[in-house]
Amino acid sequence: MDTKYDDSVLGRARVQDTPELEAYYAELNKLGAGALWTVANDIEPWEPRPSSVPMLWRYEDLRELVLKSSELVTPEQAGRRVVYLVNDKRRDVSAAVGWLYTGIQVTRPGESTSAHRHKASALRFIMEGEGGYTVVDGNKIMLEVNDFVITPNSTWHEHGVEEGGKTCIWQDGLDIPLVNALEANDYAVFDGKQPLEKPINYSPLTYGGAGLVPADQEWNKPYSPLFKYSWKQVYPALQDAAKVKAGSPYDGILMHYTNPVTGGHVMQTMGASIQMLRPGEQTKAHKHTGSFVYQCAKGKGYSIIGGKRYDWKERDIFCVPSWVYHEHVNLSETEDACLFSFNDLPVIESLGLYQEKAHPEGHQKIEQ
Repeated sequence: MDTKYDDSVLGRARVQDTPELEAYYAELNKLGAGALWTVANDIEPWEPRPSSVPMLWRYEDLRELVLKSSELVTPEQAGRRVVYLVNDKRRDVSAAVGWLYTGIQVTRPGESTSAHRHKASALRFIMEGEGGYTVVDGNKIMLEVNDFVITPNSTWHEHGVEEGGKTCIWQDGLDIPLVNALEANDYAVFDGKQPLEKPINYSPLTYGGAGLVPADQEWNKPYSPLFKYSWKQVYPALQDAAKVKAGSPYDGILMHYTNPVTGGHVMQTMGASIQMLRPGEQTKAHKHTGSFVYQCAKGKGYSIIGGKRYDWKERDIFCVPSWVYHEHVNLSETEDACLFSFNDLPVIESLGLYQEKAHPEGHQKIEQ
C-alpha cells in the first residue's frame, strides 16, 4: 500500500484524544504551551502547501479605476497613488501571492512623489505613458514602456512625470508582506527633494552594456548597480536567443534580470525574469517552490494554473502560488508573447528551500 501521504503511518502524529489528554492540553494552554503532536501534521505538511490561490487581474477592468484615483487624491495626500492587487486568501497581509505585494501606480504630467525609503525592496514594470522618471539615491533615470526598474532596500527614491510627458502607469512589486512578517520594516521621508548626484541615466549608461562592467567602478552593495533594464535591449536579446535555442520546456525562452557585477539576482529578496513564448507554443506543466507575479508585456495567451485556465493579454497581471502546477500557451500563430515576472526566489534559494517537480503527464487537465 502506498503510504507516502498517509498520516496513519509510523512517524506521523497518531494520538487519539481522551478525556485525560484533553484535560492535559487545557493545563498546557493556561501556561502558553501545547503538545506538538496535536499540530505536527498540520505544520509539517508532506509537501509545500500554498496559502494563496491563483488569480488574474484584467487591466481593462482596472485601468479606468486606476486613472480615476488621480482625480480623487494627489500624490502628496496619498504618499503614493496606487491601486493594490490582493489575493483572496492573503487579504490579512495585503499580499498578491505568498509574501509578495503588487499594485498599479499612476502619475500625471508635472506630478511627483515625495522621496522616501523603507526596508522593503521595490521594483517597477512600466505599462504606459511618456516622460516618466525615477530618482534612486540621487540617480535620475528616464522610463519607457516595458522597462524594468529597481529601488532596492533602504535606497531613497521618488517618481514623477515631466511636464511635457503623458500620464504614466506602472506596476509596483514589493516584499512588504515578507519584511513585515519578519518584523523588520521601517519607513522614512526625505526632507525636500533629493539632490541629483549623477548625470541623468548614469546607472543604465554605465552598467547597461551586455557582458560589460566599467573597470574604474567599485560596487560593494548587495543589489544591482543597474537600476533600469531597458526593453529596447531586453526584447532583442529574447529574439536573438530564440534563433539559436530551443528554450525551456516549461518556460520557453526564459531570461533572468541579473546584477551585472555578480551575475546573481537583482536584489536580496526579489528576483525578476522575462520570457518569450514562440507563436503557438505551449509549455509543459511543472511546479516549484517560490511565489510568482506575472504581467503580460506582449501578445496574448493563457496559463493553466492548478488545473484552471486563465486567459491573459497585454498588461493583464496574474499570480502563480508556490507549489502549484502551471503551464503557458501563446494563442497567436504568427506573433510571440512575452511575460514579465517577479518572485521571491532569492530568499527561497538562499535558504535552501527550492524544489521543482514536473507534471507526471506533461500537461494538466483543465477543470470545468
